[in-house]
Amino acid sequence: MDERWRADLGMWAIPEEIAARAPVSPWGHSPARFAQRTDLALAAPEGPTLARIAEALPPGGSVLDVGAGTGAASLPLGRDLGELIAVDPSGAMLAELASRAAALGVPTRTVDGRWPDVADRTPVADVAVSAHVVYDVPGLAGFLTELTRHARVRVVLELTGRHPMSWLNPLWQHFHGITRPRRPTAHDVIDIAEGLGHEVHHEWRVAPLPRFTRLEDLAESACRRLCLGWERADEVIAAVVELDMWPVPRDRWFTLWWESK
Repeated sequence: MDERWRADLGMWAIPEEIAARAPVSPWGHSPARFAQRTDLALAAPEGPTLARIAEALPPGGSVLDVGAGTGAASLPLGRDLGELIAVDPSGAMLAELASRAAALGVPTRTVDGRWPDVADRTPVADVAVSAHVVYDVPGLAGFLTELTRHARVRVVLELTGRHPMSWLNPLWQHFHGITRPRRPTAHDVIDIAEGLGHEVHHEWRVAPLPRFTRLEDLAESACRRLCLGWERADEVIAAVVELDMWPVPRDRWFTLWWESK
């Protein structure tokens, strides 16, 4: 199953001849945009992922947040957090997280690097969470195995029901004539985790926030992801309207969890 996951993810690679023409990296993430989402989560902490973490967290317990970004999946726990251990390959993301953790009075240590490469130098915690990360992980079985080894009580995952770049599929066809894959999905993650011997529970909800609130923001993101210059933003907007893609439907967000004992 892990090999199929790896192959399915590989189908999402951008053809070299298209990537070579990209004016900026199509895979970059904005710390400012992630920080904005974290601030919204801090203002209104809710949802099944937070609930599944909180119910397994002992008083003064610790959380390991892998692929933490700026802390949207963990910092809303607030004073319930005895310690936050945040792992992320982006120092800029971790800096945003650390500043918010300090303001909240949450003791935090950060580990700069990719999981599971940094697992050996990462402490064990009561609950391990990884939110919106798995679609960037080719070797998912190893990733989940180390995540479980680093959780005393529970592992919690949050992910979209299908690949998070799926909303762009009509535009890939329109601008590049490329049909994008339908897999992998959240159910493939469940199958892999169950194949590792875990009793996986799951629930889903509609994403609490729209992907974009302005067409201009959509166009900026789409130009980057599609390897198009910003000067083609008006073309992207016209295509979005023509293809009836606005507003972008909200994703389904899945919460998966299992006990580590």
